[in-house]
Amino acid sequence: TLTHTHTYPRTYIRTRTHTHTHTRIHTHTHTRTHTHTHTRIHTHTHTRIHTHTHTRTHIHAHTCTHAHTCTHVHTRTQIHTHNHTRAHTNICALFTGTSFD
Repeated sequence: TLTHTHTYPRTYIRTRTHTHTHTRIHTHTHTRTHTHTHTRIHTHTHTRIHTHTHTRTHIHAHTCTHAHTCTHVHTRTQIHTHNHTRAHTNICALFTGTSFD
């Protein structure tokens, strides 16, 4: 017959103090001289006629505390005509305001 008596007066006191100090000084100096020469001839023929007309009118009115009303009227009319076979004609159409069929 085995009589086993275990009496453990175990007292656990764990005190962990964790102090974390980060002092990271990062100095990054980039001196990159990039000389890039492209001899790529890209000939692209698009037979896609994309006519995009933007008429966006943005009226912004706000009354300030200095007893005057500011009214900002932004009217932006964008006419994008992308036709890569008549690229120069489209640039002339943006400046002269005439439309080409």
